[in-house]
Amino acid sequence: MTCTAFSGNKRIAAGELPQVASIAKAALDRDKWAQVLIFDDVTSELIEVDYRSTPTVTPPAAEVEVPRRPGRPKLGVVAREVTLLPRHWDWLASQPGGASVALRKLVEQARTAYQGRDRRRRAQESAYRFMSAMAGNAPDFEEAIRALFAGDRERFNQMVKAWPPDVRDHAKTLAVAAFLSD
Repeated sequence: MTCTAFSGNKRIAAGELPQVASIAKAALDRDKWAQVLIFDDVTSELIEVDYRSTPTVTPPAAEVEVPRRPGRPKLGVVAREVTLLPRHWDWLASQPGGASVALRKLVEQARTAYQGRDRRRRAQESAYRFMSAMAGNAPDFEEAIRALFAGDRERFNQMVKAWPPDVRDHAKTLAVAAFLSD
């Protein structure tokens, strides 16, 4: 897991979590009033670190392992509940290979068809999460968010121009995929 740490508006570290946590702890040791935040580089989720002793990390909720459920674990297949209308179940049951095969095919088709849109959405969400935490009170924050979700790179860059350099640059990096076309 790679991440980036900020102390106030200054980026103090980026890289693998253990090294970033060590640098963040050193910053806190130097200044007990420092406000240090560590962000996951992909999702911009905040990462909690217990600095009281040996740094231990609490990963974002998405990374906590869930006990395996019934299915075909050796193949990576996991059983979960799906709620459909009776006509949907009837259609799935009539497909070659049954409901599971038909659902897997439909999911793969959708993943391929919407790959660009999903990448854009994830980038928008990640940039929004970071910007809300680090620049929520910055000038033109709301306009920058509007530009981000509208896919207007030029306006976005203009709105974040006056922000602290490290915050602005990290927000722009996170937003790159939000401005890509399919």
